Amino acid sequence: LIDYRFFCADEVLELEVLDAKGNSHHIEIEKDYGEDLGLEFETALFDALIQCNNRCPFCFIDQQPPGKRQSLYFKDDDYRLSFLYGSYLTLTNLTQREWDRIEQMRLSPLYVSVHATEPEVRSRLLKNPRAGLLLNQLRWFQERRLQIHAQVVVCPGINDAEHLTRTLLDLAQFHQDEIPAVASVAVVPVGLTRFRPSEDELVPVTREKAQETIAQVQALQAKFRQQFGSTFAWLADEWFLLAGQELPPESHYEEYPQIGNGVGSIRQFLKQFETAAKKLPQQRSGTRRFVWVVGNAVELAFQPIVQRLNQVAGLEVEMVALCSDYWGQAMTVTGLLTGQDILHVLQNRDLGDGVLLPSVMLKHDEPKFLDDMTVAELADQLNTRIVPVDGIEGLLEACIHE
Repeated sequence: LIDYRFFCADEVLELEVLDAKGNSHHIEIEKDYGEDLGLEFETALFDALIQCNNRCPFCFIDQQPPGKRQSLYFKDDDYRLSFLYGSYLTLTNLTQREWDRIEQMRLSPLYVSVHATEPEVRSRLLKNPRAGLLLNQLRWFQERRLQIHAQVVVCPGINDAEHLTRTLLDLAQFHQDEIPAVASVAVVPVGLTRFRPSEDELVPVTREKAQETIAQVQALQAKFRQQFGSTFAWLADEWFLLAGQELPPESHYEEYPQIGNGVGSIRQFLKQFETAAKKLPQQRSGTRRFVWVVGNAVELAFQPIVQRLNQVAGLEVEMVALCSDYWGQAMTVTGLLTGQDILHVLQNRDLGDGVLLPSVMLKHDEPKFLDDMTVAELADQLNTRIVPVDGIEGLLEACIHE
């Protein structure tokens, strides 16, 4: 898909097309620069997925139970998917041919899991000796005026404290030029499940550790703002939820460069709701009562949304905020809730006119949870209607018109 987009960008194209009989035709096309030809492809990759060759103990793939759908166990570390969709890679498995392709096709920005810049610490985390080459790789990006967005998954006792400070200061050295090699950094707490290997060395992030890390990174953020005029390194929302602290204001997140890592996602959601809620009617036609299921990580933050929805006459929304017994987590983001988690809490309850279900819990192309339960199966066992809702617009549409 990258090659297709790259070569189709020009204003004049010469195509060789094979028809159904195998005859070759040469066609010349004139179009606007960057205009697409209108072709659609079933997949972005026309060959095999580039697999990960690391053994990170915090990898979510390895923290799942066996026996689920095969796609849940794919460990991708593919620079092409990083460029196209913003998935994170480690740079440990690239051949020279692939490095050359990144340079020649200007595949920038890429999204890189850094975790630590000290070679011995990063190699320990990724369990791969090639992981220690990161600083040299960042210089490679810098010399070619290519960019990355970085993430650091903090594992207490391994890459936290002074190691985290070292990592952020090292990455800041690559934020110096007109086109900074490191455009931004997200600092994310490690997420653990009850299925992780028993022999790993990881410990969960406690409330105290979250508070300590927030104070540590905020001190560096002040330095970066003074130096660069930008926060540069952001804390994922989950740190503040774990610490029991207020989220930063919306202005803190600038252009939301790390929204995919949950950096500012709650503030953005609340802002989008505030804008969309201006169109809410004073009253809906017919009375409806819904149960809205979310992860308990956002329970307090989403209270204003529930209060505003319930101001609409004829509408009653009850938010049910769940943690995941399936994953063994005391605090859970909405996207990780499973059908079993929802069934366990909602069975034998009065669910009114149905359950509003954020689509982020479901497989992107199929109404199926991470535990392979389908929406239809859950609806059948709860004996109620389940309405998947996509984002703010989907939530409001369901509340007013379902």
